[in-house]
Amino acid sequence: MKMLESNAQDAEVVCRELDCGAPVQVLGAAAFGKGDAQMWTQEIQCRGDESHIQRCPSSTSHKINCTHENDVGLICSGYTDLRLVNGSDSCSGRVELQFLSKWGTVCDACWDMRAASVLCRQLNCGIAVSVVGSDWFGEGSDLQRADVFDCDGNETKLSECSISSWSRAECSHSRDVGVICS
Repeated sequence: MKMLESNAQDAEVVCRELDCGAPVQVLGAAAFGKGDAQMWTQEIQCRGDESHIQRCPSSTSHKINCTHENDVGLICSGYTDLRLVNGSDSCSGRVELQFLSKWGTVCDACWDMRAASVLCRQLNCGIAVSVVGSDWFGEGSDLQRADVFDCDGNETKLSECSISSWSRAECSHSRDVGVICS
């Protein structure tokens, strides 16, 4: 598929439709290789709240020569929801992210105060006070992710941070990260 003039709203719809969380980055110039399927050359004009890309308005008014050299790629965050569990309130606890329909924990080797600050802000829980290990809020039992959240600390949502799943940390549930927000 080719999306001309891709924007944040188009990416939001595609990631949501695929149940892959929020968009992290839109890449052009066939970043993931050239496709060989029929090319969609209409300009997509999503509002961002559509459930499927086919529900977005499109326009054929722009006559642009498209080739597979211009195929658009998209990186989605992978997670669809987040929460803090086992704390005394909803603003402290073990960090858990939902991937598709499964909840999982996050390894403490890949988490810092900047990521915690963004998480607290996203949950409307003030500012981050502390990042703690599993001895505070217990160990999780399901999937554990070693994703690296490279945040500046000023983002409003974790999905705005650069997210990489290429951590080489040795992780187990004894290293599940917890956050205490103000």
